[in-house]
Parts: sequence; C-alpha cells; structure tokens
Amino acid sequence: MHFILLCLLVFTALPAPAEWYTREEAIMGTSVRVELWHDNAMTARAALSAVMDEMHRIDAGMSPYKPDSELSRINREAAHKPVPVSQEMFDLIARSIEFSKLSDGAFDITFSSVGYLYDYHEHVKPTDAQIAKALPGISYRHLQLDPKARTIHYGRPGVRIDLGGIAKGYAVDNGIAILKDRGITNALVTAGGDSRLLGDRRGRPWNIGIRDPRRRDDVALVLPLADVAISTSGDYERFFEEDGVRYHHIINPRTGKSASGVRSVTVIGPNGVTTEGLTKSVFVKGPKEGMRLIESLKGVDAIIIDDAGRMLYSPGLRDAVREKPESVAPKLGTAR
Repeated sequence: MHFILLCLLVFTALPAPAEWYTREEAIMGTSVRVELWHDNAMTARAALSAVMDEMHRIDAGMSPYKPDSELSRINREAAHKPVPVSQEMFDLIARSIEFSKLSDGAFDITFSSVGYLYDYHEHVKPTDAQIAKALPGISYRHLQLDPKARTIHYGRPGVRIDLGGIAKGYAVDNGIAILKDRGITNALVTAGGDSRLLGDRRGRPWNIGIRDPRRRDDVALVLPLADVAISTSGDYERFFEEDGVRYHHIINPRTGKSASGVRSVTVIGPNGVTTEGLTKSVFVKGPKEGMRLIESLKGVDAIIIDDAGRMLYSPGLRDAVREKPESVAPKLGTAR
C-alpha cells in the first residue's frame, strides 16, 4: 500500500512501477515532491522538470527571505508609497484578504509584522514589550489594494506581509495545472504540508497519512483520497520549547504569540489555496470555532488534533478516517 504522510513524512511504495516517475527537491524552505504516471519517460521527466521550475519561480518571487523577491520589495516600499505589483501577486494578496474576512482575522498575512521577530532555529522570541510595539502592524485592514493601478500600499509603518500561509497551496495548484496541460491524469504534487492529488493512483486511492503531532515518525490516521487538495498545519513544523512552553510559527494575529489549543489541523478541499488558508484559520480559531467555520462551508472537511491529543472530525470524514492503522509501520518515511 502506498502512503504519503503530509507535513513531514512521505511514504513510498516498494518498488514503484516503471510507469511512475518521481522527483523531490528542497524549495520554499521545504521538501517539494512530484509523482506522476505516464507511459513515456521523456514526457514524464519533462513534466517533472516543468513543475519544479514553477516551484522555483514562485519561491523567487514570494519568499520573504530573498532580498530581491517581489514580496521583499513590497515590504521595503509599501509603507512609503503605493507599490506596483504583478497581477499574480495582486491576486494572491487579494485572496489572502478574503480568508482574513472569512475567518474574522484569524488568517492574516500581516502576522509577519510580529512574526519576523521570532527565530525558531536560534530559539529567539520577542519580549512582551517588543510584541506590544509591533502588534499594531498586524491587521489585513492596513493593506490597501488599488485594482486599477494594480498597487499595494500599507496603511501604517511597521507592516510586513508573509505569504507562507498560502503560497505553497498556490504552488501545488499551479503544479497540477501544468501536469493537466501536459495530458497527465494521475499525479500528486506536495510542498511540505500541502498536497494536490490529480485523479487516483491508477485504480486505487492515494492513501494520505497524517503525522502524529508528538511522534514524528508515527501516523495518527490515514485518509483514502483522490482528485482533491489536502493541507496540514502543525505546531511541530517550526518551533522550540522553553520553560515548558512551545513557541511555534503559527501566530495568533490578535496576540502576536503562538496560537494555542491545537496541535495540528488538516483540511481537505477543492484546491491548495483553499485548504492551506483554512488550516491556518482553523488553527488560530481553535477547535470549537474552527470546526464551526469548516461546517459553515461547502466542499471542505477537517480533522483537528487538539492540545490534549483528541481528534475532532467534520461530519464528512467520520466514516472515511482510519486511525492508527495496523497496516502502517511506525517508520515508513523520513522526517523533514
């Protein structure tokens, strides 16, 4: 049985049939994996390369860590004047604002106004005074978009944006679109915790394993899926612990601190932009309000693992979930 473990574990079949082609690269600060079926090796390899090229292109424009990226230019200039942006960037920021409104501000790309003060690798967190000073910069309402001029302007100094909560979902959507254009009918594209499935796995579902948030090589549950997007966000992706407190990268826009009450959120839906945006929204809103948001929407389902390790399922998943399946060994993949 073939499993893919979102957000950190990738299960690979032993061995893959000759018609399956796979490539994996480190892009956007995570592992990007493409797997597809085709009966022509040259066509398959060209398709793999095209998807990886697209991932690199998106990373080059949307990375907050590359000083020459379009996003970095916006953050440098938009507090001082309206900044012309590409149509792609304009549309993705506009989509992000839609998620902010939908989630009552739980999703907010201006979280970076405080978020940049954290360094999870170096175990650095801002002081309460630093958070208090930077916190007024967090609000999607500071983002002033002009559709006619195609510009963005920040409404106050100190505002920063980061598309890390939506860009990987956008990237996997683009990857699948490229494969469809090339006649591929069975594939998956994964970027970290965000995956998009094209068709099934040649007559079988893709069996998607969701990582146990506290046991990095273990599987909490498995979902048989096809032709959907699925995203998982967890407090184990980028974090450190200090004095019994876990500081992780999913920031509550209202407090400027790591969101609490949840260990991981998985959302299944029609596309990666939707599922990734909703995982962050639900995580910040918490189990009760987050599930209420999911149940108010059509075409999406969610699994929430709360801070006590309990699993909560939206109604559409209660019959599909297999928790801790006996057929899955504890270590079938490599943590990333």
